[in-house]
Amino acid sequence: MAEPLHGVALVTGGGRGIGASLARELAAAGMRVAVTGRTATAVEKVAAEIGGLALVGDVSRQEDVERWVAETEQRLGPVDLLVANAGITSRTPTAASDSAEWWHVFEVNVLGVYLCCRAVLGGMLARASGRIVNVSSGASYLRGSGWPVYGASKAAVSRFSELLQDEIAGSGVHVFHISPGMVRTDMTSGLDVDESMWTPPERAPRLVRVLASGRADALAGRYLHAEHDDVEELILRADKVVAEDLNAIRLRR
Repeated sequence: MAEPLHGVALVTGGGRGIGASLARELAAAGMRVAVTGRTATAVEKVAAEIGGLALVGDVSRQEDVERWVAETEQRLGPVDLLVANAGITSRTPTAASDSAEWWHVFEVNVLGVYLCCRAVLGGMLARASGRIVNVSSGASYLRGSGWPVYGASKAAVSRFSELLQDEIAGSGVHVFHISPGMVRTDMTSGLDVDESMWTPPERAPRLVRVLASGRADALAGRYLHAEHDDVEELILRADKVVAEDLNAIRLRR
């Protein structure tokens, strides 16, 4: 059985799909969880289910993000774990796309991650403790994954996460970027893919639970896939992973 957790977690995009599953897992493990999202009824439902805190707003608005963090810390305590999960996409072909719609994907997926990280980092660095899990995607590096704007935005999330970890190395704060895999959600509905490609929805919550425990801190900055990486095996060979620069998105020549 996975180890129990303690402390406070803030999960963005927690009103449905992957985010809701992450919030449930962390609460079941023992964390006090704040759940954020734009739809009040969805966020409030998940928060009520797990005995958590519902916070409504837009992850791409600085004032909303700062309010979330302030209210979480006032009502639950300092944020020990940020899970920046909120994300959107656009299925409109590039040639037919609207530039404002295209850019809004970056505002949510990239600016939102930055704003959340920035809002919690000050406190975490002052306490020399904390973990950040930014939800990226295999679309950040895989050809043929569709939705160019989504893949480009997730590539930015992964690179930002890696460089942020480099920036704060040795501080006691650890940053990860993960792929939850191809999970059935509202975003992926309607995709025509082979049944074998779907990732069991419990994989990402289990991975985040391990990361929250601190046992995988030596892998901070690495790209971790909820389905294709065995995090327990990676923990055992973390020295090799770091020394050989594995689980990283790189140009190889």
